[in-house]
Amino acid sequence: MEKKIGEITHYFAHIPAGIIKLKGALKKGATIHVKGATTDFTQTVSSLQVDHKDIESGKKGDEVGLEVTERVREGDEVFLVK
Repeated sequence: MEKKIGEITHYFAHIPAGIIKLKGALKKGATIHVKGATTDFTQTVSSLQVDHKDIESGKKGDEVGLEVTERVREGDEVFLVK
């Protein structure tokens, strides 16, 4: 089962990392599914950051950065896998 928790707002290819505008809570260690027109992969959240500072979790309304295992695109939806 999956629950939408946010949307990708930016991608940094050189890191590689994405910024998620959260619509729900997200913790380190959680499994997420990123899906878009040409994006479709699942990964474990290994790091979360706000303003370049490591955090354990983010809440609704936060914009968090995370390392991604594949390229993401603006507008891709992020789902929490339960």
